[in-house]
Amino acid sequence: MSLLDRDGIRVSVGDAVATVTLTRGEKRNAQTPAMWRALAEAGRTLPGDVRVVILRGEGASFSAGLDRRAFTPEGIDDDLSFADLARRPDAEVDAVIAGFQEAFTWWRRNDLVSVAAVQGHAIGAGFQLALACDLRVCAQDAQFAMRETSLGLVPDLGGTHPLVSLVGYARALEICGTGRAVRADEAERIGLANLVVPPAELDAAANDLAAALLAAPRDALTETKALLRAATTHGYDEQRGAERAAQTRRLRDLAGLGE
Repeated sequence: MSLLDRDGIRVSVGDAVATVTLTRGEKRNAQTPAMWRALAEAGRTLPGDVRVVILRGEGASFSAGLDRRAFTPEGIDDDLSFADLARRPDAEVDAVIAGFQEAFTWWRRNDLVSVAAVQGHAIGAGFQLALACDLRVCAQDAQFAMRETSLGLVPDLGGTHPLVSLVGYARALEICGTGRAVRADEAERIGLANLVVPPAELDAAANDLAAALLAAPRDALTETKALLRAATTHGYDEQRGAERAAQTRRLRDLAGLGE
């Protein structure tokens, strides 16, 4: 079932799996505010029975980052010009960026598991979109790079938190500060990639991972995901308490005593 197909985004749904595809392959899936609005809408309109979301990009690259027209005075279709944005009041700039971030925030909802299937370049906004997902399956030709700092900017699309969580502060600073490429083998070694496969096997590997995730009961996976996310901020004793509470809910549900 097709859910959405516009502004460089296509969403299809089947068998509890939604596939979100970036469709500007001829532009290496360079991102625009229109794409971000479509991605945010995709998150808001997913059917309730969707349990896994696969994010992929058409063409040679997952996403080569922000459409470079944003750096020109004309901007992107009168939608984003950094020169124009810089002249606005602080509160308005904050609101504009917050609107852009909506496209990157829903992928980690506890009721879903999101999988990015990454080939070729994942640069800047493309890197941050891959980081927005829970898991990353990469082709052997995948290359991640955070070029914002090299351009005088900062990563502002929600990517700094998951990057530090995955690779640690020092390595995240080195990756962002230098803007260098992180290739697939290194990405797997440092925890950015869950799995690296030949390019021809990328879609199949993502689909296999989705099928494996669907094998677990939904409520159990939802509770487990919530526990693992909380573990990054909870102390040891607080986390043990959260485990007990979650297990109590699961036991009662399995015994048919849930609310």
